[in-house]
Amino acid sequence: MVKLTAAATTSIPRIIIFALTLIYGFAGLFARDPWKNEDAIGFGGMWALHNGKALDWIVPHLTGRDVSLGAPLPYWLGATLMDLFGPFIGMANAARLYSAICFFAAAVAIWYASYLLGRRPEVQPVELAVGGQPGRRSYGMTLADGALLIFLACVGLAQRAHETTPMMAQLMGISIILYGTVRGLDKPWQGGLWTGLGVAIIALSSNLTLSLIVVSATIIAVIASNAKLRFRWTLTSTVFGLIGFAVWPALWYLGDLTPEWRHIAQDGWRNVPEMRSTPSIESLGFMSVNFWVYAWPVWPLAMISLAHWARVEEAGKWRAPHLCIPLSLFIGCCVYVLFRLEANEHDLIILIPSLAMIAAFSLPILKRGLISFIDWFAMFSFTIIALAIWIIWLAKMTGFPESTAANLQRLLPGFQSQFDYFGFVAALIITGIWLAIVRWRTSRAPKEIWRCLIISASGTTLMWVLLMTLWLPTINYAKTYRYVSDRLSSIIANTPGCIDTSNLGSAQLASFNYFTTLTLRDDPSCNLMLTHSSSGAQAYASLNKKKIELLWEDRRAADRDERLRLYQITPVGQQ
Repeated sequence: MVKLTAAATTSIPRIIIFALTLIYGFAGLFARDPWKNEDAIGFGGMWALHNGKALDWIVPHLTGRDVSLGAPLPYWLGATLMDLFGPFIGMANAARLYSAICFFAAAVAIWYASYLLGRRPEVQPVELAVGGQPGRRSYGMTLADGALLIFLACVGLAQRAHETTPMMAQLMGISIILYGTVRGLDKPWQGGLWTGLGVAIIALSSNLTLSLIVVSATIIAVIASNAKLRFRWTLTSTVFGLIGFAVWPALWYLGDLTPEWRHIAQDGWRNVPEMRSTPSIESLGFMSVNFWVYAWPVWPLAMISLAHWARVEEAGKWRAPHLCIPLSLFIGCCVYVLFRLEANEHDLIILIPSLAMIAAFSLPILKRGLISFIDWFAMFSFTIIALAIWIIWLAKMTGFPESTAANLQRLLPGFQSQFDYFGFVAALIITGIWLAIVRWRTSRAPKEIWRCLIISASGTTLMWVLLMTLWLPTINYAKTYRYVSDRLSSIIANTPGCIDTSNLGSAQLASFNYFTTLTLRDDPSCNLMLTHSSSGAQAYASLNKKKIELLWEDRRAADRDERLRLYQITPVGQQ
């Protein structure tokens, strides 16, 4: 069992943990364009709804492409925020408020779920002979703080948590399901409502495969747990969950969709993102290589927690709620990722809430040597990263070191650095805070069990804030389609007609829709064609007896492999 004193469970001052979460959540949301790839696609769907009609709201899709983007909730939220706040803060900034809402909702749900689990009798420290052990409330708050810090410390979360992708709504849904299931152990009606809401969010933001896996994993967790949930929780969560599943199909009928559009919507709900009927070797390979870096330092702490508590709970083994509930959801999400046709980093985000909650229960039993290793590794790594960010920024501004400045110019031809006073001051402040935290941690030996997480969580925040202040113009220049869109618009300013985008990627179509006023659609009858492949354009011309003329060829400055080509199309023999 765990032996702790009350001093070891002193909570982090609320102002510190609130400020850390707010800074992390808001940094990088504003003053930038939609970035390729998934960020631009998600924004493109929201932009289409903002400018579209009822059909666009019922079946979200990119303007000019009659292919469903999948379940509609992320696009509903983003487009609504654009309607409300776009005129004041800009459309791209307003759309990314969706990401902030999802992130903060997930953070709050993880904190409260961990707090409730930390108050349960089976995880309490043993009573000391002389007294002085922590109370349930203070112990639960400390574990909840630890879970939130672990969540913030996750290396792979930084960029992905600030993009307008459906995975942000899925992150929120998973976290709310975890909270609702735990809450249902002592307040069935309230817990059932939150669980049902989480299921509804998942059903309206992901494909049916993930929705059914999450529901199944929750049911398995409830059945396996040695703390049984009551009928009131089951009834409430089932009713609200079913309502969530029914909302979108009901809109298909209320909106009187044509059979074609209904089929498009159904296909999107089943297979966006694309799934396989068997586990994918490619997804397994991706997981085996990328998960360990993406989920650092969450996964080693979670493994320590599982090893310890499974050994302690000999009678029930994995049936204790603080293991059974998050572990079941984690395994279910892993199964989903393995059945993806081609998994990517965005899919891994749904693994983190469950893993962070499990990892929090490792904090009371970590050995001093491991705590020191985590601290010094994080301190060294993030200090080196911060130093590199500052040096490269200095090279951009001053041309020194010369070799670094030359490499930047070679990688980003045409980029002109401009001094941003606000960004510079913000970067100085966050760097000063980091140095103060490092000094605090190295100049004393705090007893609090969360001490090994302050450096890691502060380090990821430091890294992200520095990137989103000192480097934001550079990253934005490398990832935006704004400049190539401007050049495309100028080339065909006086050319009437439409542009066929059938061979264009979704991120590019979404970006061109936002940055230009051109008529873009997947239509072979258009008199212009925008494509990557010259051989594909030649084959199309030969097959359809068309004559093509290359009008324009360009690329984003930071992408050496991408080539965009604009062709004029005319029937053979036409003058």
